[in-house]
Amino acid sequence: MGIKSVLARPFAAWTAKSIKKDAANAVKIQEKLLQKLLRKGSKTAFGSKHGFSEIKSHREYTEKVPVRGYEEIRPWVEKVINAEKDILWPGIPRYFAKTSGTTSGQKYIPITTDSLPNHFGTARNAVFNFAHQTGNFDFMDGKMIFLSGSPKLDKTNGILTGRLSGISNHLIPGWLKRNQLPSYETNIIENWEEKLEHIIDETLVEDMRLISGIPPWVQMYFERLLERTGKSTILDIFPNFSLFVFGGVNYEPYRAIMEKYIGAPIDSLETYPASEGFFGFQDRPGEEGMMLNINSGIFYEFIPLREYGSENPPRLTLREVEKDVDYALIVTSNAGLWAYDVGDTVRFLSNDPPRIIVSGRTKNYISAFGEHVIAKEVEEAIKLAGEKYGVGMVEFTVAPQVTPPEGGLPYHEWFIEFETPPDDPEAFAKFLDGEMVRQNIYYEDLIKGKILRPLKLNILKENAFRKLMKKRGKLGGQNKVPHLKNKRDMADELKEFIERSIL
Repeated sequence: MGIKSVLARPFAAWTAKSIKKDAANAVKIQEKLLQKLLRKGSKTAFGSKHGFSEIKSHREYTEKVPVRGYEEIRPWVEKVINAEKDILWPGIPRYFAKTSGTTSGQKYIPITTDSLPNHFGTARNAVFNFAHQTGNFDFMDGKMIFLSGSPKLDKTNGILTGRLSGISNHLIPGWLKRNQLPSYETNIIENWEEKLEHIIDETLVEDMRLISGIPPWVQMYFERLLERTGKSTILDIFPNFSLFVFGGVNYEPYRAIMEKYIGAPIDSLETYPASEGFFGFQDRPGEEGMMLNINSGIFYEFIPLREYGSENPPRLTLREVEKDVDYALIVTSNAGLWAYDVGDTVRFLSNDPPRIIVSGRTKNYISAFGEHVIAKEVEEAIKLAGEKYGVGMVEFTVAPQVTPPEGGLPYHEWFIEFETPPDDPEAFAKFLDGEMVRQNIYYEDLIKGKILRPLKLNILKENAFRKLMKKRGKLGGQNKVPHLKNKRDMADELKEFIERSIL
């Protein structure tokens, strides 16, 4: 047992006790937190306009502050981007987390001095709570790898700007830095394949015990490790590897192949981080669900999904939610987000303590690999491609192909019924993929990193969508063809209508 694991034990016990205490008082903590946020927010331009100083209850808050997505709050964010002070939160942010959103385009999410502990203290608490619950502290004495974006930051009018995972690399505490891999020099390599080889060079000779990242990226790391070494399993290479930390995508579709690579089931820790805040973490090892992060500067509201999008949907507090109901997640935070629509849906597994699962998104999306592709992006891409090549589309839909029947890398599969097909469909498909890369940085990373190959284009026969909708009993009326889905139900049904495929 090493010195770090010994020293961590009392702090881990204190952390677990604090989490349990917070969970037992979640409703009261949340109610007090809203008032605290409003008091501090009253000193801002946003707070002045919305009468924060006059708000005495949650009901009054809902009356004065409407729910907003990023597009609605963008004019306020633009002022913050221009380094104007006291707009959404006192002062100016410490960082901007730059991201391609799942419900909007590119976003600049402020991270303030006050919100930093939410992002980075929560990650620490999640790991310490896990260690206390399981008694597994050994991973603290070995090396830890965090497969993340580049820690290289730009400046936006003097405010450091980058991806959240990159920002996180700058805020890892000193006691942990010596355990962390890859090195900064490796982490800033933009080309994923080159970066991966350097990561393997650095980690292959180390005692890796904790590995963290999005499952498909970690899977690729494992594949290359096994290829490089000729070993049968990851545990043959890293015999002390005992904890996999993940977030951002559902691990279950990847679990079987991951455990095959690893060589045995190992402990996993699910987290719920986002640029807008760190919303929860798995508090009970081995059990489904995460503890809602209720005492970390974020006040939560919940709109029943069945009423989401209606004129005046109810905005429920933690006191009012029910189990097994899907809710749109709305947050108010010490980063200066006020009644902000995150775009996620959550479902409560229990109310006391408040434990959740992420049940989906409020809008259609594709994120089989963490790419967060939205309707706006595919619609813009196909519009520009149609204009460039002088063709019209009757209808289209997009779905991920995770396990291609022909083998090779996965891809996004497009099904398009053209009014008149393009003369050069290969060029059309290449342009279409280029537009997706241009619009979505996560998709770009996956393509450049060879996690995904460029899209596959299927040209459909005449009346394909009409015949399919008729077959489904949904022809006419207000039934719509979804332009993208994370599931392949429609994509698989369209296979019989394919006239030509472009790989």
